[in-house]
Amino acid sequence: MQAEQVDALIEETAIIAVMRGAFGPDTALELVDTLLESGISVFEFTMNSDDPIGALKAAKAEFGEEACIGMGTVLTVDDANAVMDAGADFVVSPAFQPEVVQAVLARDVLMVPGVITPSEALQAWALGVKALKLFPIGPLSVDYFKAISGALSHMRFMCNGAINDKNAGEFVRAGAIAVGAAGWLTGDGSWPLNRIRSRARILQNSIAVARGGQAFEPYEDI
Repeated sequence: MQAEQVDALIEETAIIAVMRGAFGPDTALELVDTLLESGISVFEFTMNSDDPIGALKAAKAEFGEEACIGMGTVLTVDDANAVMDAGADFVVSPAFQPEVVQAVLARDVLMVPGVITPSEALQAWALGVKALKLFPIGPLSVDYFKAISGALSHMRFMCNGAINDKNAGEFVRAGAIAVGAAGWLTGDGSWPLNRIRSRARILQNSIAVARGGQAFEPYEDI
């Protein structure tokens, strides 16, 4: 996918399912398939997980452009190039590192660097990124997000870090283009798929209501 397509899809769906932990290729394929059936189509593997590049390649081969698949926790230029060579649709970092941002933008791949202060946001935005990852925003609350996004209203923010069913809708209602949900949604790689399916629907309902729409019928959580 082209960077503009990925950016538009992330804002449209508003949920990025993040996989950190024991998400090797086999587990990753099951989870991506389950969440696609549940209506979530944007996925972020992380470099500090089990065989992340192998999982990325497997998912891209199995699902093609049906799923938008990126890589997070990318901390070096070498890692950025490796994940882009593997077919990542987007690259995410928990921090702002100009050299990583520039390397990704040079290849016309969507880059979302992590920031947490106005100064970091201004520096990253000046390099030409289309969105910023406010991380770790969950522990700081939606009020912190409102304060930053209010002052920097020309910027677009994703909210990541301790995102759950209680705060996801609040961040979207406050103006976040998307939330990245990790542990609360996807677990650690050992959860039953029915639990993930149920939580996906809960999260989707939270986003739908925040956007003024109607909730879906819930799945049974087990």
